[in-house]
Amino acid sequence: MIEETLLDAMEKMAKACDHVQAQFLGVRTGRANASLVERIPVEYYGATVPLQQLATFQVPEARMLIVKPHDRGSIAAIEKAIQSSDLGVSPGNDGVVIRLSFPMLTEERRKEYVKVVKNMAEDGRIALR
Repeated sequence: MIEETLLDAMEKMAKACDHVQAQFLGVRTGRANASLVERIPVEYYGATVPLQQLATFQVPEARMLIVKPHDRGSIAAIEKAIQSSDLGVSPGNDGVVIRLSFPMLTEERRKEYVKVVKNMAEDGRIALR
């Protein structure tokens, strides 16, 4: 009985930690990273799909991310989803790929990210309790 309760608690704690780590990956740093955009929901043929299912990602430079859709017909939907997200980047569409150029982080934006990460960490601590 005690062992089952302990195993159940450990499993829930591991899931909570994994969730917080996944959230941390979505926080922008000074470098472009595919995890920043892969979970963006895209409206595609009447269904909402995560971007990672519609495209592949490349990082040719530290502050540039290239999104290459599997289907060229989805470029407009992907571009619209990226623009409506809260990334602070504007996508450049050349008909084949979408280029995202990430600007340098300002001091104000860094402080905002620190607050967001602290809130994520606190939510994770609460979930562990």
